[in-house]
Amino acid sequence: MPKKGNRKRLKFKAGDDCPGSVTVADYADADPAVVKSGRVKKAVANAVEKEVKSLCGVEASLGAEEEVPSLDSDDEHDAAKDEDGETNIVRKKKNKRRKECSESSHGIEYPVDIWLVLSSYIRPEDVGRFSLICKNAWMVTCTAAFWTRLYRRHYKSDAVLPCRLQPDSIEVMRCLRAHVIRSLFYLYEPFALRVARIPALPDSTPNFLNNSKCLLFSVQRVSGNRPEELWEFNFKFVKQGHTKHRSAKSLCMPKKYEDVHTNPESDCYTLQIHTLNFIFTPVVMGMTLTLFNINVSTDMRHHRVRLLFHDSPVQAGKKKADQSGTQVVLDPVHSVKLMDWWHPEYPFSSHG
Repeated sequence: MPKKGNRKRLKFKAGDDCPGSVTVADYADADPAVVKSGRVKKAVANAVEKEVKSLCGVEASLGAEEEVPSLDSDDEHDAAKDEDGETNIVRKKKNKRRKECSESSHGIEYPVDIWLVLSSYIRPEDVGRFSLICKNAWMVTCTAAFWTRLYRRHYKSDAVLPCRLQPDSIEVMRCLRAHVIRSLFYLYEPFALRVARIPALPDSTPNFLNNSKCLLFSVQRVSGNRPEELWEFNFKFVKQGHTKHRSAKSLCMPKKYEDVHTNPESDCYTLQIHTLNFIFTPVVMGMTLTLFNINVSTDMRHHRVRLLFHDSPVQAGKKKADQSGTQVVLDPVHSVKLMDWWHPEYPFSSHG
């Protein structure tokens, strides 16, 4: 078996100007036993390039630079003459992929009028996603024209609406967005079904009311589905310390549309509890809710609601003793509803 060292290798000197020195073994279809690499040797390529220059001059050399991609295919070559008149090749490396990405990152900015036309085809549940497309799309959702068109698109003459949500009241700029959203829970079927599917008793006790301040409290007798009358307890809460931190890059609401987005009830909730009989409760207005619990009543047929109030909010990570607060216990309970400001049964406020 022959040794590896006995293999004959073709030797070529870059200084040899004879074109006959470029043999068949220097090409891609050469015998792999003779030439290991499939690429043209650099010395061979330089020799061919120099021979072309000597025959055709500098103009042919510039064309030859484009026809020899095997040297550095990703580089660009510039020809420059030195003092002796010889041409030197200067390679400038460029990242083509990065250049293409930078060029494709620049999009087309469409005017606000186009986004206003497109907004006429947006479903109410897609308004938030539409406003996140770009700044102009968000600007359209701030306008009074957008909310007025959304209301008129879904308004039905036979719909039963409160007086504050009638077409005449919608013409007022103040709280326009809040009024349109409330009206959609009467006019738009998917929103109305969402409210109808809310159970009479929540599956779990909501804990986001903790540290909320009680603004109003009322008790009244109502007639429900049962033959006997029920007692309705309403607690109106507002979140405390709920401030929206705005970064330097966040969008600012245009001043001319501030009245459209005004909503005094945005951070408010109403807890509505129906009991089978009247229960005396202490005055808790102005106090902070620190505990809200729903469990099974002692008769195992109804539910029991326990509310604990304190004079000040509870700091994070700390817990106040139950003995130091004011306790409200409602038992037996027929139903419990926690209503957001857009709920159709949310108590109406004269300033909202």
